[in-house]
Amino acid sequence: MSAPPLDRNTTFAVQVLTNGFNVSTPAKPGATAASADPAVLRRPQGNLSYVSGVTDDPLRFVTLSQALDETVAAHGTRAAAIFSSEREVMSWKELQRQSDDVAAALLGLGLQRGDRIGMCSANRREWLLAQFGAARIGAVLVNLNPAYRSTELEFALNKVRCRVLILARSTAAGNHLGMLRVLAPELDQPGAKPVLESRRLPHLRHVIVLGEGLVPARAERFSDFLRRGSANGKRRLAALAAALDPDDAVSLQFTGGTTGAPKAVALSHFSIVNNARFAARAMQVGEGDKLCIAGPLHQSLGLVLGVLTCVTTGATMVFPGPDFDPLRTLDAVSRHRCTVLHGGPALFQALLDHPELPEYDTSSLRTGIVAGAPCPADMLERAVQLLCLDELTVVYGMTEAGPVTFQTDVDDPLELRVATVGRVHPNIEVKIVDPDDRIVPVGRLGELCVRGYSVMRGYWEDAKRTRDAFDETGWMRTGDLATLDADGYCRIVGRVRDRVLRGNRLVCPEAVEALIRRHPKVQDAQVFGVPEVKPEGRSDAKPEGNRGEDLCAWIVLAPGAAASAEEIRAFCRAKGEAEQVPGPVRFVAAFPVTASGKAQKFAMRASMVREMKAREIKTA
Repeated sequence: MSAPPLDRNTTFAVQVLTNGFNVSTPAKPGATAASADPAVLRRPQGNLSYVSGVTDDPLRFVTLSQALDETVAAHGTRAAAIFSSEREVMSWKELQRQSDDVAAALLGLGLQRGDRIGMCSANRREWLLAQFGAARIGAVLVNLNPAYRSTELEFALNKVRCRVLILARSTAAGNHLGMLRVLAPELDQPGAKPVLESRRLPHLRHVIVLGEGLVPARAERFSDFLRRGSANGKRRLAALAAALDPDDAVSLQFTGGTTGAPKAVALSHFSIVNNARFAARAMQVGEGDKLCIAGPLHQSLGLVLGVLTCVTTGATMVFPGPDFDPLRTLDAVSRHRCTVLHGGPALFQALLDHPELPEYDTSSLRTGIVAGAPCPADMLERAVQLLCLDELTVVYGMTEAGPVTFQTDVDDPLELRVATVGRVHPNIEVKIVDPDDRIVPVGRLGELCVRGYSVMRGYWEDAKRTRDAFDETGWMRTGDLATLDADGYCRIVGRVRDRVLRGNRLVCPEAVEALIRRHPKVQDAQVFGVPEVKPEGRSDAKPEGNRGEDLCAWIVLAPGAAASAEEIRAFCRAKGEAEQVPGPVRFVAAFPVTASGKAQKFAMRASMVREMKAREIKTA
């Protein structure tokens, strides 16, 4: 079933990814869903690197609104969300009521199914209300990173043609209202109505500012915006919500920026509701749990694996504060007796390294998710020991995959949680292929491909990138290098595009980065390929066009540490393989990163190439 167009003027590259994907594939002959061993069902079939997730828990064809309504019916008066720093508690009924107020107000602005609403804020109550209010009427919430610079905000708003922008005045990342005033000086032009007509943001009509205080003439406060809702609008909500298709896009999340312009990933109700359900199942989360959401809601880790995991189980969301702060997070965990904690390695590292950690009682913690980057073994071990996260799970995912594809089980031994990203999620297919798209044998390295309900609808209005991401049978190429073992456990090795051809061998920079990070003086490292350096003093060096690649390492040293390039190379020679010893080494204070904090290797490479060419010209 293909989804209806989001609006008449949208040319949207849609992939009907359920084609060729049988979500009710039976178990092997003689087995039943009740009797078959789930571990056996998640193993590769034969000797090929192909796995299909279990199907004992059927996919639910529901919208976000339907999922919320079901939870309200079951747990209406129980706490849905605790905003710890604000000392505020919201019940499931209250979340539903206030979200419907937002939905009615959006109708008052004239919004319709498929219209895009930008949300640029740290974690706060209004984010939840906007998400579920927009979903109720079939609008699409566009997750905007508060760390965006003005050029990135302008690109995102224009790319997806947002009609409404809900904006925090400021966050720890900066003055957002001030930045918008620079982009759209028309905001301050006097007018009878708070409707924007901007030259640089031609599609944006309504700017809604969070919090009290003065606002520009063509903007309005969130509290005033809510008054646009009418009784008639509220009466329309049930019929509008019932007419929605779970295959409709409900969330646009920008990804990329490490190699070029960000891409807007379109995710459906069907995708993110079910992905949240299965992530909760892997962690054994239920209505009695309290999930600490310390990471940002503009990312899938916060929205899907945090908010929607609670919505689909009845667990309580606990927000330590608007932005991540280690002490506020530890205080929220201790005070509210949180049982689940999600985050990336950097978040967990900040908690573990904080000198006041021993003063907080984290014994209530049980499980959670670590995601977003390779998980260092020592960090995972410390999280289990010091944060009491005995059942902490590791996931592999990407925004385009809804997000989770692989996840460890709560009872997997620590060595497997350190070395792998677990086994495939239910109702998802995975294969690993060689450069000719042939499935490789078990244990062989290749590119990871994913197919199933969770995969994105496509990149918004980017038919070429969408076509490039999929093959003709609906398999999405992740761009990640991986292996599958005989038990179905996946190991992520690196990125296809980042491999470096050194001599006659392909080297994965991620493995070299992990090696360098083991050096006691190193805090972080990024490794990438650069053109092979012309050997100094040699007239027989190969012409530039015939040279291979060399490994370049950018290194951030630990506070107070000092090291030389040769010291790093000697360490790599002693601990690794010959091909893993870097050539050029640069020590830096920080890496260039995207707004979401991902290292921009293309910028590092460009800088090094310029530096190397200048040095070569000088010594020629």
